[in-house]
Amino acid sequence: MVTLTDIERESYKNSPIHRLDPRVKLLFALAVILYVVSLPRIHEENITRLLAVEAYLLLLVLAARLDLRYFILRILAILPLGIGIALIQPFLKPSFVENYTFYPLDLPLGLSITYEGIAFGSSLLVKFLVCVTSVVLLSSTTKLRDMVSAADRIGFPREFTLLLSMMVRYLFLFWSVLKRIKIAQQTRLFNIWNKNVTRKWIVKQIGYSISSIFVRSYEQGEKTYISMLCRGYGSGYEKAYYKGKIKAQDIFFLLFSAGCIVYIHYFI
Repeated sequence: MVTLTDIERESYKNSPIHRLDPRVKLLFALAVILYVVSLPRIHEENITRLLAVEAYLLLLVLAARLDLRYFILRILAILPLGIGIALIQPFLKPSFVENYTFYPLDLPLGLSITYEGIAFGSSLLVKFLVCVTSVVLLSSTTKLRDMVSAADRIGFPREFTLLLSMMVRYLFLFWSVLKRIKIAQQTRLFNIWNKNVTRKWIVKQIGYSISSIFVRSYEQGEKTYISMLCRGYGSGYEKAYYKGKIKAQDIFFLLFSAGCIVYIHYFI
């Protein structure tokens, strides 16, 4: 099981990818996602291009010396969503080619599988995989606070970066609260899969835990807001900047990655 602390621990490793400026890695991830989304959906050559981009991202994962087990588990945790969306496409996409070699396969209840639907679903699944890989690579090689600062530096709306910074702080707070609740329940021999107690009682205990987290989050939110007001929040000077500067290796990485994407698009 991948936990929040494991994900953040990966970002503290030291590798050429980790040492890149967070703004460069954020721009790279956005560029990969925009390129993947801009490709035509039904085109056989684009599948090869997408797989080539995925291979390049996996090379960056190896260069970053990330734990492959955690990396794969994080992708597998999100991949079922993309698989579920892709599986229904063959039944939804109508056939628009008159002289096709693959005839629609008629099924009961008025359903049919078309070649266009299979091609569209396959392309959609590979696009989903490449986008998820780029996002996981970004989050695994960049600290959360540096990612928020990088988004602020490259011109993201102030409200957006402020919400992200608050989310980063509260994620680890809620995770620690959840761990304490879990430990307290384990010391009292609470087991969600215990068959000796009724399911109604177990659901009630889970509801108590969730309501406790909501109450603690509200109380912590009030304390945090008052502390922010005492420290000058609202004066217009709340922006937090990443103090690092873009170096030659960052520019080289951007140019090299752009060259790889151009090569993949025009020569593969």
